[in-house]
Amino acid sequence: MGVSGGELLDLLVVGGGINGIGIARDAAGRGLKVAAVERHDLASATSSSSTKLIHGGLRYLEYYEFRLVREALSEREVLLESAPHIIWPLRFVLPHEKSLRPAWMIQIGLFLYDHLGGRKRLPGSRRVSLKEKPYSNGLKPGHDIGFEYSDCWVNDARLVALNAVDARERGAEILTRTTVTSAKRDGNLWHIELRADSGATRNLRARVLVNATGPWAGEFITGALQLKQKATLRLVKGSHIIVDRLYEGAHCFILQNADRRIVFTIPYEGKFTLVGTTDVPYQGDPAKVAISAEETQYLCDVVNGHFAKSLTPADVVWAYSGVRPLFDEDGSESASAVSRDYVLDLEENGGQAPLLNVFGGKITTYRRLSEHALQKLKPFFPKAGGDWTKDATLPGGDIADADFEAFLAEQTRRFSWLPPAMVRRLARAYGTRIEKVIGTAHGINDLGRNYGADLYEREVDYLKDQEWAVTADDVLWRRSKLGLHMKPEERAALQAALPNE
Repeated sequence: MGVSGGELLDLLVVGGGINGIGIARDAAGRGLKVAAVERHDLASATSSSSTKLIHGGLRYLEYYEFRLVREALSEREVLLESAPHIIWPLRFVLPHEKSLRPAWMIQIGLFLYDHLGGRKRLPGSRRVSLKEKPYSNGLKPGHDIGFEYSDCWVNDARLVALNAVDARERGAEILTRTTVTSAKRDGNLWHIELRADSGATRNLRARVLVNATGPWAGEFITGALQLKQKATLRLVKGSHIIVDRLYEGAHCFILQNADRRIVFTIPYEGKFTLVGTTDVPYQGDPAKVAISAEETQYLCDVVNGHFAKSLTPADVVWAYSGVRPLFDEDGSESASAVSRDYVLDLEENGGQAPLLNVFGGKITTYRRLSEHALQKLKPFFPKAGGDWTKDATLPGGDIADADFEAFLAEQTRRFSWLPPAMVRRLARAYGTRIEKVIGTAHGINDLGRNYGADLYEREVDYLKDQEWAVTADDVLWRRSKLGLHMKPEERAALQAALPNE
């Protein structure tokens, strides 16, 4: 990494998840000198472990979180237009469970959901018969009616990577596998010491420090900053399982459980179904989070209560867990009841260098959180530019009319020498930057070694050169989910070609 003698930044953001990288991107676009630091890989924790939805949070209406739901709903279509390659609409079917909620209550909730956020592109809700196809596919008899509504899917880890690419192209420096070992105030500046995994050290100065370390926000305050923690963070584990496809069709189900929690089943990676999530209080190191046997059984039980195909833990193809850092202002008893809203805590201490702590939040509202963060910091940077991200596309997202299928048809014709399924995957991952991945290749042999699942050497090189990928896990489980489609020996071959974690 090299050694620097105290380069002066406007903003140093600590944390390479969606909120930290989103703030770095927004700040860079306003003309500020910015760096973002992540001690592991981009999106290596919570931001790659979500249910992968851009959604308003239908169930949050029961907790009267109308501001959060309104903001999230309005963001759905903003984000959909900004990145139609990695974000797309989904339809969700809610089977009616008479014993849990009356139909009129659900209809009122869906009416609010349709109208709170100024919906434009997405179709509204409607009542459907679960006795008819495609909704009857796979369901147990006894579910007669359901309610269908819209939300969006997002490739969460790629959302972080694309924000990082955009931040860099606007002048930000993105430092992965780099730890903040110390950050101390000296008057109106922060003095920061960094250490890369390589052992190289670096000193920086910054006018403002942003703590966007997610589940580690409290630890960062008391550790590297040597300050007292001001907020109560509640850590909640959310786990998901991946199983072979449970039913035909592109629709998702939102299943109500007897404990009043909900579980999603979502078509995933072509031949799988994603099932999640749980809400379990968590203590311990968020880096070591893993699904428990009880969580796996819980998710299987919810599926078995609704689908004809019976699941057991042995049917789980893959599982992942993440830790959500929730801002617990009032000590709510239920993990499900703790707000998913975010809090931006600005600490100035009488003219000393400002510290902005980011607590809570959800992936859907990352852009607004970032915008609010820069608005909050405006007094320190009066010459900075104004809000700009609402109408800006993410890298690869400048697709005409946000029409992905028309764009895909064009790319399929253009790269007719590639398998159509591979063109679709590349178009989904890279959008209009697909040509940067394929480069000057005019035939399949020009792409180099095929590691399996149509992952070629040229794409791996692109991810290393342009998207901070270093290890096989970065490539197979964060920049893509090709690890699900590759044989163990194919994954091992890529691991042999790249460094270990």
